Amino acid sequence: MGLGKSGALLGAAIALTFAMPVLTAPAFAGGDAPLKVSGKDALAGATTVAIGAFNVGFIFESTDQTKATGGLMGAFGGTTKAKSSLVGVTPEMMSAVADAAYADFTAQLAAAGFSVANPAAVFAAPQLANPHGQASPVDINIALEKKSKGKATYVKPAALPTLIMLPGDFTGSGLSSMGLNMSAGQASAALSSYARAAGTPVIDVTYLIDFSDQKRPGAFSFGGLEVNANLSVVPGYSRMTVLGANGKTVTVTLKQPVSVDGEFVQKQDASSGFDKTTQAAANVGGGLMAAMGVGGLGFGKTRKFEFIAKPGNYESGAVKAASLASERLVQLMTTIR
Repeated sequence: MGLGKSGALLGAAIALTFAMPVLTAPAFAGGDAPLKVSGKDALAGATTVAIGAFNVGFIFESTDQTKATGGLMGAFGGTTKAKSSLVGVTPEMMSAVADAAYADFTAQLAAAGFSVANPAAVFAAPQLANPHGQASPVDINIALEKKSKGKATYVKPAALPTLIMLPGDFTGSGLSSMGLNMSAGQASAALSSYARAAGTPVIDVTYLIDFSDQKRPGAFSFGGLEVNANLSVVPGYSRMTVLGANGKTVTVTLKQPVSVDGEFVQKQDASSGFDKTTQAAANVGGGLMAAMGVGGLGFGKTRKFEFIAKPGNYESGAVKAASLASERLVQLMTTIR
């Protein structure tokens, strides 16, 4: 993974995270509570915690679609799609983000009065002789919201020996996720066994970082999907699980995105001129046919967008978004222990 480069990028990411003036406070949509909490008492009375898993996922491809809403020149009955891809993010950049986000999370825990068990000692315990982990990184075809799908890469920090995912940490698309789901169940049992034997709650954190601010399943304009450039921790797919020493479990899920704005990526329309011309002609024809009472042909529209990461800035934005999400999780932890 190029540890020399990763170390340099990590230092740059940490410095930029707290120095860049373009970053804003988390942006939340709607009036719902920012967190959903399931279960209770897994942290009751705890002063020491172990971190069994800390994963940062990066969405690299996403396809969002909706049925077209019509209009004389619209794609009657067709489907509007936006296909977005992220380029320029290297394995070293992902590792730098995961390392910095993990360091920030443990620092926030310490500031909140939690002692964090040494990972080497945790994974040396007999209960974790086979933690059912994965080699980092892990690529997963994920199911996003309704009629939306994507490809994501999950990375662990260097401080943890293996990448562990628990049930619910990802929503896989297709048969390729069956093995991961089975390992996740076994890993949960292994970490739970350690928590009971050590008398220490075990924490599992997963953040999924998106590079485009689409309000899935879509905020649509007349011409199709509106796609904006920023970085966000995706709600629903970003969560924390606490496996208690008392056998109880608490799951905390982000319900609203944690977003930061800044010059992190450069967005460009990657649709070819031929695609645009062909779709425009087809949609005009469909609209005219519908206007004559013949019925629309339903060609729809597809737009391709490419987001080019800006090295240094991208890592800083991703770490900042993760840090803001961690603030919410740690604040909750202090109230439920």
